[in-house]
Amino acid sequence: MDIDAFVAASKPSWDRLDDLVRRRRTLRGAEIDELVELYQQAATHLSIVRSASTDALLAGRLSSLVARARSAVTGAHSPAWREVVRFFTVSFPVVAYRARRWWIGATVASLVVAYVMGVWVATDPAVQGVVGTPEEIRQIVEHDFADYYSENPAASFAGHVWLNNAWLSMQVVVSAILLGLPIPWILWQNSANVGVLGGLMHAHDRADVFWGLILPHGMLELTAVFLAAAVGMRLGWTVVDPGPRRRADALAEQGRAVMSVALGLVVVLFVSGLIEAGVTPSGLPTWARITIGALAEALFLTYVVVFGRRAERRNETGDIERAPDLAPTA
Repeated sequence: MDIDAFVAASKPSWDRLDDLVRRRRTLRGAEIDELVELYQQAATHLSIVRSASTDALLAGRLSSLVARARSAVTGAHSPAWREVVRFFTVSFPVVAYRARRWWIGATVASLVVAYVMGVWVATDPAVQGVVGTPEEIRQIVEHDFADYYSENPAASFAGHVWLNNAWLSMQVVVSAILLGLPIPWILWQNSANVGVLGGLMHAHDRADVFWGLILPHGMLELTAVFLAAAVGMRLGWTVVDPGPRRRADALAEQGRAVMSVALGLVVVLFVSGLIEAGVTPSGLPTWARITIGALAEALFLTYVVVFGRRAERRNETGDIERAPDLAPTA
């Protein structure tokens, strides 16, 4: 192929394409159609040049023109900061808000289990004997429980707590793949452990130590775990009742919602870990430590309700902005 003749014949269309790209914000309808047609033509020309010519300069100029034309035709991507803002003001809070019934259900059921288990352990010496020997229980209530929060430097302890909490929440989220069936068992184990420990502390007149150490961080931490459980179980229920949509479409949307919550809880659990490492073992009065924990909990719930309700009223689902097209259903 005579590359010089090819360039001479094609250059007017390239120049026209360059002109349209420069004026893309003021183009009329016919010019937009022309832009698309010339872009497709230039992309073909670029392929021909790359295969039939060794002129790197020509290939580079044409490649730049095609790239600019592609940007004009397809539109620019949203800036990264906009995606981050949308995630924290729409995606995460609306998914949490839409799962509120499952969230409340998981919270109430877990607290009931912990309360019943705690009362049983606190009032029945035989049950305490099953938990451990008198020496082991004394070590737990007088030393191990309180020492856990102060035996390591705050920075490393915060990281350790964050990883532990994130691992528990990830277990719950990943269980959504199994239709959420393991989630009640995970919640049961967590609630039973808290109940047993609380029962032992109450039985040995250490209730003030128990509540003073577990409430500052525990309110936000457990709220995050219950939220993870809620969206996981909601995904499992979607298999049973997908609503008016196709089951595959409903599962895809809810699956993306679960991942939104998983990412959002990374931040929530990080805050909880900071409280557990810096506030829980601090020398502040018990009322001050609990107040800080309650304030963090109130701020998080207010954030979810305010932003989540606002997004739901705009018919947001927390799904990605350019989700795959769904087949219409009746």
